[in-house]
Amino acid sequence: MEKTIWIKVDPWDKELATTALENGADGLVIPPGYSDTAKSLGRIQTVSEDGDLKIGTDVVYYTVTGNEDEEEIARLAREKKVILTCSDWTVIPIENLIARGASVIAQAEGIDEAKTAFGILEKGVDHILYNPSDSADLKKALEVLKSENEGISLDTAEITELRPLGMGDRVCVDTCSDMQPGEGMLVGNASSALFLVHSESVSNPYVAPRPFRVNAGPVHAYTRVPGGKTRYLSELSSGDEVLLVNHKGDSVPAIVGRLKIEKRPLMLVKAKVKDREISTILQNAETIRLTDPEGNPVSVSVLKPGDHVLAATEDSGRHFGMKIDETITEK
Repeated sequence: MEKTIWIKVDPWDKELATTALENGADGLVIPPGYSDTAKSLGRIQTVSEDGDLKIGTDVVYYTVTGNEDEEEIARLAREKKVILTCSDWTVIPIENLIARGASVIAQAEGIDEAKTAFGILEKGVDHILYNPSDSADLKKALEVLKSENEGISLDTAEITELRPLGMGDRVCVDTCSDMQPGEGMLVGNASSALFLVHSESVSNPYVAPRPFRVNAGPVHAYTRVPGGKTRYLSELSSGDEVLLVNHKGDSVPAIVGRLKIEKRPLMLVKAKVKDREISTILQNAETIRLTDPEGNPVSVSVLKPGDHVLAATEDSGRHFGMKIDETITEK
């Protein structure tokens, strides 16, 4: 489900409002009399006594004092947008309301609170009201939160060549999250062309499933991480975050538990997306899998030219992991 982020700009602060607009906020909660001023800065939903959504009519604040309030909040949430206020920020009331199926708006101060709200009971709330401390905090929060909920556009790539190589240093990324069938990490030789490498969530006769692991590729390879960035596999370490992606393009961040770097035989995989050639290098073993357009894992041991797998491609290159509009050739 798409996440919605409103920004609290009360009292009115033009710099905060502009930062919110420029970085993808979905709405502004502002004082009365500022709706036209906010809209003069750009197209955005306003929430105020005289905004697009009117406080008191369309949107209400509800102060949670105990679990006896939950039934009333759940009832209200069927008719209005309910912004929860707690005496101190707490997860329990929101957990209970999500379990009831209520759609509520959690308030958050700081990125960690916002990430917690979006992850409660794995499903999380689908809407938060973020109270920024300043423009820098707001820009960083929107960069992180929007990237975590942003869908990844996946292309169908046609395999053109598979060639065994010599030995190299291969990286297994063990995360603190179990992955589902159809889910893995984006990895490739070029930061602008990444294959969806499937997790080891598949049963096989040789080893038990390890759904927390992606046997990702050699130390030089790129992988996508939260914030719209890439990193080299060899740069990752325990406590870092990587981006898990499924065959539908849904993404979620995961914490790295450890890396396993070992010398293993490697294989070059080449494919084409439209007229563009892309490539990656993987361990040459039957337990290493790419992902087909239906989300099925396909072992590199049976992959052949003409088969189709999923990849994420971009026109732009990257510099220090950040996307830029510059001519960069990676071969």
